[in-house]
Amino acid sequence: MMGSRTGRRIVTALAVALVASAPQVLTPAASAVPVVTRAVGEPGVVLESTPLPRSHWLPGTGAAYRITYLTTGPRGVTPCTGMVFVPDGTPPPGGWPVIAWAHGTIGNSDADAPSRNGVDSGSSRYVTNWLARGYAVAATDYIGLGTPGVPPYLHGESAAHSVIDSVRAARGVDDRLSSRWAAVGLSEGGQAAVFTARAATEYAPELDYRGAVAAGVPSNIETFAPLAGPEFPPQGLAGLTNFMTFVIAGLRDVHPEVDVNSFLTPIGRTLVDAAPELPYAEFARLASDVSVAQMLSRSLDVPALMAALRDYLWVPITGYDRPLMIAQGARDMTVPLPLTLILIADMNLAGTQPDFRIYPADHIGSLYANEADAVTFITKVFACENESDDPECAPASGNGSLGSFSSLGSN
Repeated sequence: MMGSRTGRRIVTALAVALVASAPQVLTPAASAVPVVTRAVGEPGVVLESTPLPRSHWLPGTGAAYRITYLTTGPRGVTPCTGMVFVPDGTPPPGGWPVIAWAHGTIGNSDADAPSRNGVDSGSSRYVTNWLARGYAVAATDYIGLGTPGVPPYLHGESAAHSVIDSVRAARGVDDRLSSRWAAVGLSEGGQAAVFTARAATEYAPELDYRGAVAAGVPSNIETFAPLAGPEFPPQGLAGLTNFMTFVIAGLRDVHPEVDVNSFLTPIGRTLVDAAPELPYAEFARLASDVSVAQMLSRSLDVPALMAALRDYLWVPITGYDRPLMIAQGARDMTVPLPLTLILIADMNLAGTQPDFRIYPADHIGSLYANEADAVTFITKVFACENESDDPECAPASGNGSLGSFSSLGSN
């Protein structure tokens, strides 16, 4: 908390850096030392399960759990936390089908973990609606939120493993859950859902993965990284300083061979160190008057760093073996439409055909604008039979060059 000794050190360090008239060297305010947890067991194994506090239950919940389970991160098998919501009532034959919910950015510290706070207010009605439709919900926190270490923010492979293993773990704590499941996510979780769509059947072949819906998917961030530096424009995307700080913190942790600190000013170093330590509201206040340009001491257009960024931030354009829907808000200022259009064009050229929908909505609004279409999509993929010749059951990777586009202003 900001009143803690760590919080006071961070605020003091940042204040000194902001008012300094000459370059100076700051002692790191909150050391984000990589933590490697020795975990014994297979991904998906439940290490701990406790009843979720009633205050965090969604309407229509019959049982809910807070879980700690194993998943696969950048350094191998590691603990992860999350929640499981089971609908009230009698499950259908075969058990409750599962929606794996991948949340959007809610912070970068353990204090921000949804399993500690419940589903975030911006998404809770959406997640509740899936529960009301008769789906159990497995909701991962992602690696590093609620467990030791720096979150690998926007490292898609790690996020996908967290999502997939949350379904394994959910079935481990409640035997009324079916092996049939789909992934749904927004923003950071939209990227996680895309990676999940690519990895699910190979990573967890014992489960019956059906498809994914991804809204507001961050992509092509690394293509703009060469422009980042001390001269970076002060005006940027909504929340850009916060998100860039989280990316840099994750990159520094996943790629220690790159001297990320050498690209940071004292202000930047202080924020990157603080990101995994402070609750999001406090961190956002701390970073509110800091631009990306103030964080960077030199251009990021350096081969070693660019290679690390591409490895860290890439989004796959091929390899999907189940249906995939991607939703985008035309008024999204966090993940702007042009970047997503580049992703879809690259997918199309590679032979991947997602069901792509554009809505007259902002970032979070795209989640709700897409809801009716997502319900139709998820209902259909759960009804698909193996080897079906129904085009709506076809995998996202096809032989054509065009995906499916909705018109602007569709449902």
